[in-house]
Amino acid sequence: MHSRLKQVSALFLPALLFGMLLLTACENDLKKIKEISANFVNLPIDTTRGVDVIYSDSAFVKGRMTTPIMIHYSYTKVTPYYIMPRGVKVVFYDKNIQQDGNIVADSAVYREADKLIEFYKNVVYTTSKGDTFKSDELIWDQVKKTMYSNKPVQIILKSGDVINGRNFKSDEKLQYPIIDSGTGVFDVTDMPGK
Repeated sequence: MHSRLKQVSALFLPALLFGMLLLTACENDLKKIKEISANFVNLPIDTTRGVDVIYSDSAFVKGRMTTPIMIHYSYTKVTPYYIMPRGVKVVFYDKNIQQDGNIVADSAVYREADKLIEFYKNVVYTTSKGDTFKSDELIWDQVKKTMYSNKPVQIILKSGDVINGRNFKSDEKLQYPIIDSGTGVFDVTDMPGK
């Protein structure tokens, strides 16, 4: 009987050790699977090249956006978004389909659920009047129909006047900007009559 116990333990002990090894390997594999799936969550779902989008409202063309590449992220912990990392241009049109201003920037992020477009680096907005806004940030809130920046801004008016500020907020046509801590250079050649 004692030899029978030795035979069973000789077979059972290696099988037990092998089983424990497999369980340990499974635990490591589960950790790797979690790591891989966590990385997958942050991968883009769609990449589009040569993007040319026409925006319209009630059958009227309002704008056109072009960008060499647009990446859509939707498997994220935050609201899905689109990024345009290689530059973007948005051209606005009036009711007669005449150009009504444009924005160019080195990159942009579009948060569709919030209706926000965030432009970054070398942002230049040229209005239909010929005024130019420059900053490293411009955020366009399409719901509130406002634009703002929390970074230093410069507005160059068509007249040549220059306004600098710490940040700014305005309507989406840049007609009524409010600038914080504004300074500027203004042409004051007009003298009041005597």
